Amino acid sequence: MGLTPVHFFSHGSTRMLEAETESGEYWEKCGQEALAHGVKGIILMGAHWACVGDKIEVATNPNPGKSFCPFVTPSLYNDWKPNPDIAGAERCISMLAAEGFNVGPNPDFEWIHDTFMVLIRMFPDATKCPPTTIVSMNARYDPWYHVKVGATLRSLRKEGYLLVGTGGAVHNLYRNYWTDMLLYRESLGQEKPPEAWALNFRQATEDVITKNRGPALRKAMIRLMQHPAYREAQATDDHWMPALFAAGAAGDFEDESEPNVLAAETWELRNMCNSQFTFGSYTTDSDGKGFTREGEKIPRPRMVTAAA
Repeated sequence: MGLTPVHFFSHGSTRMLEAETESGEYWEKCGQEALAHGVKGIILMGAHWACVGDKIEVATNPNPGKSFCPFVTPSLYNDWKPNPDIAGAERCISMLAAEGFNVGPNPDFEWIHDTFMVLIRMFPDATKCPPTTIVSMNARYDPWYHVKVGATLRSLRKEGYLLVGTGGAVHNLYRNYWTDMLLYRESLGQEKPPEAWALNFRQATEDVITKNRGPALRKAMIRLMQHPAYREAQATDDHWMPALFAAGAAGDFEDESEPNVLAAETWELRNMCNSQFTFGSYTTDSDGKGFTREGEKIPRPRMVTAAA
């Protein structure tokens, strides 16, 4: 069987669930594509769940609730029922444990908006959402550790699973401008352009992802944490770890033949850049079995300008 792609989605603020944006349209397109190719399940690492010590956990709650999602119409998420993949979670736990991770189940985990709002946009009809497994981060935020998590689960791409990291390309809540969000539930108005540090790190992220493949991608993504603008662009490391999870899942030598693309982008709150990246595509194996994208144009790397 061929490979599924890997996505790194910048989930942005909660307004991304309701607002009409290029990013939201792309999430929906990726969901439609997953259904068209018969994706077996989804494995997600979000940015809002991390375990202390040296541990990571995998969600095994068979009937999870959902956290409060402010600044959006409640029915958009209250009426959408999660589809947890308990068998997939147990499979992930087994694979991670075999590689030496201190990993265990979390039967009480409630889904958080960093994951469920992306899934809602991908699969507005909850009955069509593939079974989903959520893997935590580790709160030490070791970049190599999170790359290894993705690399460990990478082989599931050959079995029809879609691996997704949801975090943020530029995500510093302390440097955003919140007035319109708080007064009007509006996050997209850009009265002034993003500040230089945000633009610089956004461009560096696009360059690293679209110009590196295979193991070079993993190294380059980790090296971005030493970029001069990194700490301004990522006030905390939690929203960057899902990007490293994605790089681990898409950074094998076998991935060197497939392009990585910036497919959509949305700026919010002046300095938050929600870039949407896809690593690879649905491919076939040497026997012609697996996933195809016949007749479909794969988006090429491109510059996306900030909203006016």
